[in-house]
Amino acid sequence: MGESRAELLAWVNDLLQLKYTKIEQLGTGAAYCQIVDSIYGDVPMSKVKFEANQEYEYLNNLKILQSAFIKHKIEKHIPMEKLCKCRFQDNLDFLQWLKHFHEDVEPNNYDPIRRRKSNISNGALSPSVRSRGSITPSYQASTPDRSGSRTSRNGVLKSGSSARFTPSSEHLAIVEDLHRQVADMQSQMETLERERDFYYNKLRMVEELAGQNVDPEEPAATVVRALHSVLYGTEEGFVDPDDVDQKLADMHLQEYDDDEDDDGDETF
Repeated sequence: MGESRAELLAWVNDLLQLKYTKIEQLGTGAAYCQIVDSIYGDVPMSKVKFEANQEYEYLNNLKILQSAFIKHKIEKHIPMEKLCKCRFQDNLDFLQWLKHFHEDVEPNNYDPIRRRKSNISNGALSPSVRSRGSITPSYQASTPDRSGSRTSRNGVLKSGSSARFTPSSEHLAIVEDLHRQVADMQSQMETLERERDFYYNKLRMVEELAGQNVDPEEPAATVVRALHSVLYGTEEGFVDPDDVDQKLADMHLQEYDDDEDDDGDETF
């Protein structure tokens, strides 16, 4: 079973010294380029756009990645049309493969900030999602203070003055309620994402079991028991839905065991 979303993000951020918060952000292709650069050190990082915010720019980054694959004879298809859509599952699968490839090569020490220094003008690169379907890096740069003193026509400095808005207790209550709603929605979203990953991993494990060569003489109950261990298995922090009846699963296994016993008792 592959690494979790949190583990992969932590690995990318530690390797590249960035602050990605979602797997979907990797669809820009910039991080993939630098991961490969951390192995070979010859990816033209000056051409990689970390601040890309359009799909055609994502594709340009992914084409740079493809050129690096061709140069180093890496026999792995890059699904550029899928990755640039910034969908979770496509980028999760590709990142899992790239992490394993990176670990197999075991590259030397790497300075990610120095390698992309030409791409960063002011501040630290901090990828963020601006809107659905638009994933762009943002920069923490200083901005001029527009509220300070200013010069009038006669050259006399005038201090900036503006009326301050003092929120009432009613406004504060509304803001507090909105913050609580946002926190609840974020918690629900994280739960849904965990459940999606949980069931996707189950499906992948079932596919792996189905693809194995089964010995014709092996009892059917053995295969069924292996499937049930996947379907009814749980992981830490996750509880099966209440409508799953474990007794029913045990009853099915008993039926297979009984059938095997009956077949063994037959005489010819």
